[in-house]
Amino acid sequence: MKTHQIIQVFIMSTFLWFIPVFISSAQQVPDTNFTLTIRQPAYQKDSGPLVLIDQAHHNMHTKNGGFLAFSRLLEQDGYRVRSLQAAVNDLEVLNGCKILVIANALDSSNLGNWVLPTPSAFSKEEISMIRSWVKNGGSLFLIADHMPFAGAASKLGKAFGFEFINGFAFTGERTWPPSEFSVEDETLPTSPVVTGIRDYEKTDKVVTFTGSAFYTPDMSTPVLSFLEEHRSLQPDTAWRFNAKTRWQDLKGFHQGAILKYGKGKIAVFGEAAMFTAQIVNGNVPVGFNSDVAPQNAQFTLNVIHWLDEVKEYHGKAVTNPAK
Repeated sequence: MKTHQIIQVFIMSTFLWFIPVFISSAQQVPDTNFTLTIRQPAYQKDSGPLVLIDQAHHNMHTKNGGFLAFSRLLEQDGYRVRSLQAAVNDLEVLNGCKILVIANALDSSNLGNWVLPTPSAFSKEEISMIRSWVKNGGSLFLIADHMPFAGAASKLGKAFGFEFINGFAFTGERTWPPSEFSVEDETLPTSPVVTGIRDYEKTDKVVTFTGSAFYTPDMSTPVLSFLEEHRSLQPDTAWRFNAKTRWQDLKGFHQGAILKYGKGKIAVFGEAAMFTAQIVNGNVPVGFNSDVAPQNAQFTLNVIHWLDEVKEYHGKAVTNPAK
């Protein structure tokens, strides 16, 4: 059998197997029961920097929605977490903000319509404002999942040198997600967000749950790296795969990277569920609450601490924290 025929068979057998798990955003709800005890918060309660979570771009993940567990984790770490209801058409919107989180923004034309084309969720003026804000000391946490979210964030990412593939990136064969990135196979290379600040914060495996891939600028530091055998599928309609679906190998592409940009910083990731805790289809834990992703929550804190330039902790240490 020729290579392209093998790939076609692989596409059909693999994706038809796990489509029912992740096909609809409506089947994903926050896991309100998830809890995590942080060994020592970075700040005392409500005394940390302001983190704004974008809610002005039809975002799939918001503070009290899909990113509820993310928000609670940061609040436990002492951060002040708020929703951002307005587009960044004026820098005053970001007054007092240390970290701007944008997760799975979407253009209005793709609401309930995950098909090509996928226009930018951000105007030229807004992209310019955000870029200027980061260059002058702000920290941006940009997350753009599989198609159509990668397409919606592509122009914003490109403003910082990141180029998204508007598709579905995967690492496994005949398995539902997650994809595992590990120190052992060098898909989780050494970086500040992997080592953390203290020894107990080091991570050796990070798990993602179906996302996108992107090309990184030269000055960035890779965090989640794909191998040549990994693939990105680029359908015309989300979750609709067949023998004609375009694909490419992912050698040289990544699903996570960090970059110092001017006086500021940016962390870019191609998957959102890894940074929160959700229940899919009524009983499938996805994210922090998944048995296969025990280090994801700590990894999330490592990313936030890097964006915040945390050097020491001011919160009260917990004795014998629950695991």
